[in-house]
Amino acid sequence: MSLNPEIAAFLDLVDSRQEAPFHRQTPEQARAAFEHASTQMRWAVPQVETENLTFTSRDGAHLALRLYRPEGQGSATLPVVVYLHGGGFVVGSLDSHDGVCREVCARTPCAVVAVEYRRAPEHKFPVALDDCADGLAWLAEHAQAHGLDTTRLVYAGDSVGATLATVLAIDAVRNQRVLKPCLQLLCYPVTDASRRSESMELLGEGYLLESDTLEWFYDHYARTPADRADWRFSPLLTPDLSDVAPAFIALAGFDPLLDEGRAYAERLAQQGIKLECQVFEGLVHDFLRMRMVTEAIDTVYERLAAVVRAAVY
Repeated sequence: MSLNPEIAAFLDLVDSRQEAPFHRQTPEQARAAFEHASTQMRWAVPQVETENLTFTSRDGAHLALRLYRPEGQGSATLPVVVYLHGGGFVVGSLDSHDGVCREVCARTPCAVVAVEYRRAPEHKFPVALDDCADGLAWLAEHAQAHGLDTTRLVYAGDSVGATLATVLAIDAVRNQRVLKPCLQLLCYPVTDASRRSESMELLGEGYLLESDTLEWFYDHYARTPADRADWRFSPLLTPDLSDVAPAFIALAGFDPLLDEGRAYAERLAQQGIKLECQVFEGLVHDFLRMRMVTEAIDTVYERLAAVVRAAVY
């Protein structure tokens, strides 16, 4: 299938601006550029109720949570989607993915808890993962007070946010240190940073996310090269995926991460996990934030919302 024509035009526009890719910028410059682009790409998002909260990490840092609730639900106890944003462990924030969380909240309808985590290179592996686990500990303690039903829980994320989500879902079974979800909603996840796949070679330039940028992200997050072979960094390398929560994996047809996303789906299936993997053929990485670029993303959100509803209602 060919690239979505509206996305193709968007990529041409991005290319015409001749801005340096992330891997040729400092982390601070890349973060500023990402947030600026997020503002420019903001679409007419659904109206939902939001509340900004904080939790305390294991090392005493005060980090942000954002709670979204559908309008008109009052004090009803709702299923909850924990959403972890992408950004290569270096860029991205609660604000950059605010529209994604609003779409999920309004369409499901579920409460959404977006967890902020500290970013690299200031905070190396596994700080982002530990921060997300600490956010889940906050949820376990405070769910009842906020009308959140953690027996109907989804772990969701995009890009490395999906990586964090699936590692936490594994940890919920292997070590039982976090709440166990009933569904993993994984959008174009990083699953193996230890090697380069064929799709990284074929689609590594010209489709928004570049393979060199991925390497730049990984190098900033890893303490040493050996970290990239740790299953908590590369969940495809997990020895045992048995008994983890069912998963829906959404991939983009023009994404350097396509092959490793498919490989992770195959591993889950081999281990007997209930699984559905859908490749959105004409789209590129980060498509959840491209609602302003093409109306095709509306269909994606409808599909994801239907999957969540089937799991929690």
